[in-house]
Amino acid sequence: MARRSFLRQMCALPFIGAAASLGQTNSHKQLNIMMKSAWGSDDPTKAAFPFLHGFALAEAGHSVQIFLLGEAVSLMRASVAAAVVPVGWPPLGEALRKVADKKVQIYACGACSRARGIVQTDLDQWGAKFGSPTIFVSLVEWADRVITE
Repeated sequence: MARRSFLRQMCALPFIGAAASLGQTNSHKQLNIMMKSAWGSDDPTKAAFPFLHGFALAEAGHSVQIFLLGEAVSLMRASVAAAVVPVGWPPLGEALRKVADKKVQIYACGACSRARGIVQTDLDQWGAKFGSPTIFVSLVEWADRVITE
């Protein structure tokens, strides 16, 4: 049930901007959202979700951070990002660029990255950083904080 509710909210995101442009007030509360993904190039559509959704949420005015682990860290390689094409969407590299341009912070698990040969220069192109379990915990706590206006 919660998943369906979340998906309904995600489908409404493109219309939030349209409503604001029609002169209606946009009174939604800014959220801290942390996304975690372990999906890699073996499932291009699922691999793209945190970046596509992260961009939409950032566009809607929310603070977003993404934590990648497992096979998902390989998406930080430009060659992999260019080769991953989700069903119905442009290559992942385009979504990654939009997320990076929005200053959405991406973390790639350090241990997972070392095991897959991901290096700092792979992360630099997206403004990403290496992450750790401690950083992961701090992101969960950050997302759980209430933002006061």
